[in-house]
Amino acid sequence: MQNGTFLTTLPVILIVDLRRGWLRSAIVGLAHPLRFALFGAGFWARYQLSAWQELGGVECVAIYNRTLSRAEALAREFGADRAYGDAEALLAAEDLDFVDIATDVSTHAPFVKMAAERGIPVICQKPMGITLAECEEMVSACREAGVPLLIHENWRWQAPIRAVKDLLRKRPIGEIARARISMVTGFDVFENQPFLRETEQFILADLGSHLLDTARFLFGEPCSLYCRTQRIRRDIRGEDVATVLLSFREGPVVICEMSYAGSRREGDCFPQTMISVEGSEGTLDLGPGYEIRVVNGKGARCVRAEPPLYSWADPQYQVVHSSIVPIVANLRDALLGKTCAETTGDDNLRTMRLVFAAYESAARNQVLPV
Repeated sequence: MQNGTFLTTLPVILIVDLRRGWLRSAIVGLAHPLRFALFGAGFWARYQLSAWQELGGVECVAIYNRTLSRAEALAREFGADRAYGDAEALLAAEDLDFVDIATDVSTHAPFVKMAAERGIPVICQKPMGITLAECEEMVSACREAGVPLLIHENWRWQAPIRAVKDLLRKRPIGEIARARISMVTGFDVFENQPFLRETEQFILADLGSHLLDTARFLFGEPCSLYCRTQRIRRDIRGEDVATVLLSFREGPVVICEMSYAGSRREGDCFPQTMISVEGSEGTLDLGPGYEIRVVNGKGARCVRAEPPLYSWADPQYQVVHSSIVPIVANLRDALLGKTCAETTGDDNLRTMRLVFAAYESAARNQVLPV
């Protein structure tokens, strides 16, 4: 890849997108898949690669991991040509159309900047960075380099959450007054992601980034927030319970509640997100089993918004893993200039501002403008 051109072997029409400051390419007669490298070979990497293969139109040609043997094993499993234990060496050797960064959050900023310096578009997992300043630097680095920064924020792409959004657009419950977005579970997330035990900023950064982004997706941009956090488990470093209250100037009050504190309840629905919306003319509830129930003056209506089933998805994570396919489709098509990405670095920066404002609010025990 040279001079910021996505593909060099095919005719390309370059379109300047003044709103974002980067060149989009409209591929003429696309004959070859986009070549990418995956950074990271941890828990989520396998599902990320499976989703890319499910989608098609892309080819993983290289995998980096700091433990080379893990990169080699994943490369063999998914047919990637090469494995690296050195990220700089990979970027210097490979001809790439983009990189997909699925490493620990502490490495996101240096890897994003490393790719941007070489003019390579970046897809980066959430949370974007470990501080707000770091997130802003990542966005600026890609903007200055003239390359896209796209964030893999897949929660809003879950089938039931998309269905809730579609229903709310039709205004079946009138003016929205209040809403609750909840993920409270006793699932032991530390079993398959043990590094989370040592994370000083845990549930707001890890799960809160999802729920706060979902709140933005469903209801728009809040004007203030208030947050309280707790640490119930004593064998972890960060907070495992958080409650965030979002206020909107001309809209609802939205409560985002999250817990990994071993909250035991019958029929734990991990990792389903529950959503309850109250309006001037009725209610909408997303409940267990992906059931959406709308009650208004016309009566009650119930629909199911089950996620697609993929053989490669972990049954425990089905609704989450299935959401990877539509988001990578959106990000791929954005790189090809066919559409606009929903979760750009600029967009996700708004979510990260809410995450870090929530930490500040909890520390100060104050309502903060956002």
